Amino acid sequence: MIGSDGLTAAVQKETDAALNAHGLIKVRVLSDDRASREAIFQTLANELNAAPIQHIGKLLVLWRPVPEKEKRSTKTACPARDVKVLKNSSRYGQRPEVKTLRVLGNQRLTPGGTVKRAKKPQLRSLKKRSQD
Repeated sequence: MIGSDGLTAAVQKETDAALNAHGLIKVRVLSDDRASREAIFQTLANELNAAPIQHIGKLLVLWRPVPEKEKRSTKTACPARDVKVLKNSSRYGQRPEVKTLRVLGNQRLTPGGTVKRAKKPQLRSLKKRSQD
């Protein structure tokens, strides 16, 4: 919304942030002068590299393609390791198969070869802790 102060740097900054987030936005101008609204419309479009879509009354519609977001690498989120496990074949009487499983940082590998969440440490009372 553009108030009585007109087009300020703060308004341009917020409009740019909204275009980055949504792509297509509506901006309301409180000014009654049509010429100044058209000037604001063209200025916003030129300054922010946006396409002026529509100007109806006090409502301005701007569009700009949304930039692609950077994908985070999985290594920073949760360390993973690949483990080879010898599992019995699904067809009985066949040789065991070697399977590669991915175990994340919050998981553990059971003796049976399945992946489960890591065990939480068991809580012990203060009395038992002091006895050790």
